[in-house]
Amino acid sequence: MTTPTNPSIPAYFSVVTKATYLDNAATTPVRPEVLQAMLPYLSDEVFGNPSSSHRFGRAARDGVDNARQRIAQALGVEPGHVIFTAGGTEADNLAILGAAQRAKLRGRPFRVAVTTVEHAAVRESARAVDRFGGKAIHLPVDARGQLERETLQRALEDGVAVVSAMWVNNETGIIQDIPAVASACAEAGTLFHTDAVQAVGKIPCSLADGAVSLLAISGHKMGAPQGVGALIVRDRRALAAIVHGGGQQFGLRSGTENVAGIVGLGCAVQLAVAEVDETADQLGRLRDRFERGVAEAVPDARVIGADAPRAPHISNVVIPGIDSEAMLMHLDLAGVACASGSACHTGAATPSEVLLALGVAPELASRSLRFSFYKQNGRDDVDRALEILPATIGKVRALAEALGR
Repeated sequence: MTTPTNPSIPAYFSVVTKATYLDNAATTPVRPEVLQAMLPYLSDEVFGNPSSSHRFGRAARDGVDNARQRIAQALGVEPGHVIFTAGGTEADNLAILGAAQRAKLRGRPFRVAVTTVEHAAVRESARAVDRFGGKAIHLPVDARGQLERETLQRALEDGVAVVSAMWVNNETGIIQDIPAVASACAEAGTLFHTDAVQAVGKIPCSLADGAVSLLAISGHKMGAPQGVGALIVRDRRALAAIVHGGGQQFGLRSGTENVAGIVGLGCAVQLAVAEVDETADQLGRLRDRFERGVAEAVPDARVIGADAPRAPHISNVVIPGIDSEAMLMHLDLAGVACASGSACHTGAATPSEVLLALGVAPELASRSLRFSFYKQNGRDDVDRALEILPATIGKVRALAEALGR
């Protein structure tokens, strides 16, 4: 991937002449097909408010409705099940908080159950239920990232408003057995939500069997722009709105729709689902090539989830003796972009909650790097990263030793 030369891009971005981007689990570039679909809605061709009844508004509404139909068809649901949001975080919040609040209003248990390896959007939504006077139940996973079914069964027997389990983990790529978890929840008559932000377009995600009640997606993980996503809602009566206003989207998500972003999301979802087998094969080959190279060049490195079912696009590597934030800085200067597996708060790296939940020792859970791949990547990107990685590890380890860390 060559660094853009647009003069509006900050000068620091051109420090390196060639950049290898391997942080696609954070965001992907907008696909050309998606951009072309959006352009009329970013110009004076179609600019109306979709809630307006005149021809300009109707043209915008047609774009939203068409995108809703494309997403519904791709995922095996009805168009009325698709609620557009500002991204995966809002979709997760609407699922967890909306279900909990609706249950409370109906006099039912004001409790939610989420796995210990959820994205922060789900974890923090569950913690918000705690702060609002309810209860968040945290469901443990085993060393392979799989939900412990006895704990799930106890939560279902005690009564919860919703259970949430991530389809593909954003840090490790580990796949949860969502059909089985969803089926257990359906048998108990409990809503089931899955964050499928890293799953759609990377693994098959049909919802045709009806067991999944709520599913979150995000556009910028699959070639659409940032700032748009959706929540699939099987039964709109099961949720209370968390954004209030003009009553758009069946009253579940008020506010003027992001028409251009929604059009882009519709195009991206349709393409991603149609190409899932081809994409999985391409990205799986790149990931495997990368992990073989890491094993040869860095013998003490450990790939998280190597023995678990994983999506093809994410590789989380724990490297003893490194500071992950320092590694990110040095790799970036060398022209390789990836991500840290730890959370950074006020400059201090803390161990990843996901890795701790998988049983990784705290001293190693803050020493991981996540490399993630997408359609624009090729073998040259992998090989360049493998060329740069060992020397960078050596440099960071030497600095840490010199500083006595």
